[in-house]
Amino acid sequence: MRVILRENIENLGKKGDIVHVAPGYGRNHLLPKKLAIEVTPSNMKMIEIQQQALKKGLEKEMVAYRDIVQKINLVKLSFIRKTGEKDVVFGSVSSSDIKEALDKLGFDIEKKKILLDEPIKRLGNYSVPIKIFQEEKAEIKIEVIKEKAAKNKGEEAVKETGPEKKEEEKADKEKKEKPQSETKVETTSEGKKEEVASVKEAD
Repeated sequence: MRVILRENIENLGKKGDIVHVAPGYGRNHLLPKKLAIEVTPSNMKMIEIQQQALKKGLEKEMVAYRDIVQKINLVKLSFIRKTGEKDVVFGSVSSSDIKEALDKLGFDIEKKKILLDEPIKRLGNYSVPIKIFQEEKAEIKIEVIKEKAAKNKGEEAVKETGPEKKEEEKADKEKKEKPQSETKVETTSEGKKEEVASVKEAD
């Protein structure tokens, strides 16, 4: 049977597309959930009008998707992990770790859309594709750092940088001349978290 999609459906089509589907799938899933409308000879005129309206709505959605792609392309995530011989990481950096870091930055990305073939188990820099919608993809930069080296640099266990972080960095600079307390969260490869409070003295 032929239907016009009222919503974007992954692996099937975009809003406004006319597609062929199995009768059972169409009548038992798409039509009852109002995800599609059946196309028949008697409703073709109405379908044409509906299609035009749906396509206009899709254009606005695609602008929003592309905006998300641009923002995620600017993000770099750094993860600190303990290592053994030959810098093999104890534990790993998984899709769940990446999703959690993106959540903190305000990105609502499903775990299945983080296209990481397998967990990262070595130090270094990586690029991980993020599926936003159908052919629209972003690419996020990942850095895995040795725990000892990171501590020498005074870095945090998970460092996230994105468009919104620039304002925060500016505010931090203004506070340098005043004594201030801070809490550092360190995440080890075992998933344990420790909060360490310290006071910075003005130079």
